[in-house]
Order: sequence, then structure tokens, then C-alpha cells
Amino acid sequence: MQTGESFTPRRLDTPLDKMIRNYGGRRSRTQTKRKRGRYVQARPANGKADDLAFDATLRAAAPYQKERKDQNSNVAFHVQPSDFMRKVRVRRAANLILFVVDASWSMAVAERMSATKGAIMSLLTDAYQRRDRVGLIVFQKDRATLILPPTNSIQLAQRALSNIPVGGKTPLSAGLKLAHEILQRESVLHPEVMPLLIVLTDGAGNVAIGNFAPLEESHRIADQIAKDDIPTIVINMESATYDQGLAKELADHLEAPCLSISELKAEHLYMAVRQVSHELKQAENK
Repeated sequence: MQTGESFTPRRLDTPLDKMIRNYGGRRSRTQTKRKRGRYVQARPANGKADDLAFDATLRAAAPYQKERKDQNSNVAFHVQPSDFMRKVRVRRAANLILFVVDASWSMAVAERMSATKGAIMSLLTDAYQRRDRVGLIVFQKDRATLILPPTNSIQLAQRALSNIPVGGKTPLSAGLKLAHEILQRESVLHPEVMPLLIVLTDGAGNVAIGNFAPLEESHRIADQIAKDDIPTIVINMESATYDQGLAKELADHLEAPCLSISELKAEHLYMAVRQVSHELKQAENK
């Protein structure tokens, strides 16, 4: 199966920029408590005297110099602990973009997979110098498979994407469960990484992995993903003619936006991800 044409993508913002992190990549701007990163503003120190912003501290003390000089004339410039201002620093935090793709016969598999491959390769090209990583899960028949473990290696991605199995039924819950497990593991191994889950499906799961009905099972797993505050985007790959609203229903359980792409191309998929992740970022900053 051919890979969709790759391209040079524009900068991708992610929705968790205001979270405090102890480590920074090069992509999304995030606050850091460590004395590293670019000094962008100052805030009251509230009793803490480490990493002081001297310029801001002097400005805070300046209005009180006349009255303080009357109290003690032995000091040229009077600074008190209440004037202390600490630096607010920002660094670039790494992203993990995990694609979960329906590879069953329920949709236009070849077109969808080609676009997904092209978008992944384009994101990886953009991520090469930025420490970002991209991963891919496909689900079909009775299982979900991690085709591309989270990586920033273009060469590894090219090998992994060359031959992806397609066909069979739609084990949606298996795909969501595997994605959840991978993101949970990554949060332990790399707590500094900001995840973004992208699910490409029509939402019509028809294979269960447990005792619940397939759709109920997938919705239960989606509820847990939402409970864990994992930012998610659902790409509805069903045509408007046959759409039963199942992808939107899944998105509601994931507490995620649901996008529909009528003409699926790698660049369209990339730009859709970029647009929604930017909107999530704006909502996080309010």
C-alpha cells in the first residue's frame, strides 16, 4: 500500500502548554520550575528567594524608596522580602502523537491508510529536530496492533509503514484499550511528554474483547480515556451518505472534537490535527 505524499508541515501546537513540567523538548512552550529556560515574566516570590528576577524586584521596590530612606539612610536602595519577584521560565516540551486507525473493510481502507502514512511521515519530518515522537496503532479482524511504537526515527517509520495488515471486522475497543495502555506507560516512562490521541474510525465497532456488547465496551474504554484527561481528536472516516453518527457518539465519550474529512489527503489530515490541537491549547489557556 502506497504512502500518501509527504510535505513540510507547519508548526504544531499542543493543548497542554500551561502545565508545569520538569523537562522540555523543542516544540510546545511550557512552564518549568527548574532554573533553565527562557525568562519571560516575573511573579511575586511569596517568601521564596530562589531564582529571583532582579529587574522586576527593583521595579517593585522603587515606589517605596522615599519612605524607606526616612527609616534607614544607611542603604542606597532599600529592598524588602515583600518586593521579591521570581522568574517565570518557559521551555519547549516534547509531544507524542499517537494515531489509532481502523484498518477493517468497513471504510475506504486504502485511501485512509495512505493519508495516515503521509501525515505520519510529514509529522516525523517536522519532529526530527524537535524531539517529538509519533506512533501508530491499527485495529482489524479481532485485534489491535502497535505497528509503529512511539519514535522520532524516520527510517524506522518507513520500514514499519511499508506493510500494514488490513481487512476483517472492527475491534474498536481493542484499539482504544491498546492506545490507553501505551499512553499510560509513556506517562510513567516519559512524564514530560504531552500526548495527543488521534482516532480515525467510523465508530462502528463490532468485535468485543470482553463480556460487554462491542459499542458499549468501546464507550466504556473511551470514558476512561477521557477521565484520564488525555487530549483526543476523532476523525470520522464514514461518508456522509452512510454516516449513522457513531463516530460523533464515540467522540462524545472521549470528550473530544469530531472532524469529518470529505477529501482525505495527508495534508488535510495534518492540518486538521494542527487546527484542533491549537483550539485545545486555547481552551487550556483560558
